[in-house]
Amino acid sequence: MATIVRRGPGDTEDKLIAKFRKKIISEDLLNEFKERQFYKPPSTRKKEKLAALRRGRRRR
Repeated sequence: MATIVRRGPGDTEDKLIAKFRKKIISEDLLNEFKERQFYKPPSTRKKEKLAALRRGRRRR
């Protein structure tokens, strides 16, 4: 699960950091780390998933 950012010609350190941030956000890694920080039993995960589906249906 390594995230690799390659340096292109003319890229500064600031551009590399920006590329890294974009890649992390696009892969949705921060949210995954936050979710895995604490253990959730399968029943709780299922309830949260169903609640998210219900919220999505209401918005339409």
